[in-house]
Amino acid sequence: MEILAFGVQADEKPLIERAFAASRHEVRCLDVFLSADTAPIAAGYEVVSTSVNASLDHRVLQTLAAGGTQMVAQRSTGFNNIDLEVAERLGLTVARVSSYSPYSVAEFAWTLAMAVNRRIVRAAIRTRDFDFRLDGLMGRDLHGRTVGVVGTGKIGEAFTRIAHGFGMRLLGWDIAENPACRELGMAYVEKERLFAEADLISLHVPLLPATHHLVDAAALRAMKDDAILVNSSRGGLVDAAALVGELRAGRFTGVGLDVYEAEAGLFFLDKSLAGIADDTLARLMTFPNVLVTSHQAYYTADAVRQIIETTVGNVLDYLAGRRGENVLVPRVA
Repeated sequence: MEILAFGVQADEKPLIERAFAASRHEVRCLDVFLSADTAPIAAGYEVVSTSVNASLDHRVLQTLAAGGTQMVAQRSTGFNNIDLEVAERLGLTVARVSSYSPYSVAEFAWTLAMAVNRRIVRAAIRTRDFDFRLDGLMGRDLHGRTVGVVGTGKIGEAFTRIAHGFGMRLLGWDIAENPACRELGMAYVEKERLFAEADLISLHVPLLPATHHLVDAAALRAMKDDAILVNSSRGGLVDAAALVGELRAGRFTGVGLDVYEAEAGLFFLDKSLAGIADDTLARLMTFPNVLVTSHQAYYTADAVRQIIETTVGNVLDYLAGRRGENVLVPRVA
């Protein structure tokens, strides 16, 4: 069987091709993302693989089903981009990658935190111009300060272990406590207290209706004026317009964003010549204390290999009639 994979990055392509070849199946890799415009390409493909920024709304799913697609294998943990109710109604099997290297995201979140704290981007640009002044580059020690970890699952735990190594006071918020984080000395508190007391806040919860704009205008106002905010989870967790308002008021030591709530159609694409029409994102990127990257926290060789291996496993389970742990919508008997 030949599988059609949308949104494949150049670095991913050889890994995906080798993995499917080892499973005795072929794969056709496309660099375009699945959308209403590209969905007709999938006609005749029983199995389609998608990336996190694909749009799988009712229109796309209906097009896929009409073209003969029966299984969607998403190469990500998040699935808020898929209308699962429509998929079930159409008889489409949907699977995801429920977990992969938590260290990839946790380490990148710390990269963002340290970069904005120590003004690394500004310093690098200066030195490339042979400007070796230190004016405006002063950071601060994180040792002894308070970190607030919002979401203490596998990634949050990995982030917390690094924070513990820095010698920070640990605050956590989640619907369920992680005993491993407790053992590290984490105190679980209400999120309002976490926002108010933390010097560094890092988000590691999934995007659900209950967590949409978890960091809203009220949460942002509750934070310290010199706090650092990092989001390497899902863009919809942060009210970007409200964040712009607080930044305009001169607040926050730094903000590191690897995700953005309206990133679909922007991230993973080259917009350097066309520019962007998103005024909020454009404004965010003008602040000297804001660092935006394009959803690359997961992008290590280790994590990508695990994602691909799991995706191949999900496809093989589907073909064999097995229901694996990663299935969101099961195969119709």
